[in-house]
Amino acid sequence: MPFSLTPKDNAFYGLFTASAQNLVEATTVLGEFIHDNRRRTELADRLRELEHVGDQSTHAVFRQLNSSFVTPFDREDIYSLASHLDDVMDFVEAAADLVVLTRLGTLPPEMSQQTALLQRAAETTAEAMPRLRTMRDLPDYWIEVNRIENEADKLYRRLLSRLYSGEFEALEVLRLKEVADQLEEAADAFEKVANVVESIAVKES
Repeated sequence: MPFSLTPKDNAFYGLFTASAQNLVEATTVLGEFIHDNRRRTELADRLRELEHVGDQSTHAVFRQLNSSFVTPFDREDIYSLASHLDDVMDFVEAAADLVVLTRLGTLPPEMSQQTALLQRAAETTAEAMPRLRTMRDLPDYWIEVNRIENEADKLYRRLLSRLYSGEFEALEVLRLKEVADQLEEAADAFEKVANVVESIAVKES
């Protein structure tokens, strides 16, 4: 890592860690939401609260970025990392909101599997964020998130195949696909977070 005599603003590490921890909680709540039909309204409200927390964390990063003279790594990377973490939260909350708004009942088991992959990606991301400070042991993180995203892609395709098999009514297919799309977008956003971390690590090596 390049040596600098100019003090760098290290507040970003804590902010990114907080954002990632918020995603761990959000995906845990989503897992409960997928399985528990009776508590969906309550759990969707909780996800909206967590989405607001995520927005506050993102805005805190942007404020810190605007007020910092020297940042620990490129400003563009800081912005991208914060934005993609925020995107994950937005997609998770949107998936739950669509389930409630369209009054879906029991969801296909593939959606439970999608959520489990998101939980794993969130946990892996939260474990990695503090390591940005030292840039150590990060390759395992982005390799694992890439593996999770590939598995999520395959699962998404299997789910689409099932939705179009004739098992579901046409209107339900549309409703379920919208939810599945949001969950798939969340997995993609996790991979984008990992890609930014990889880019930062390469630049700082």
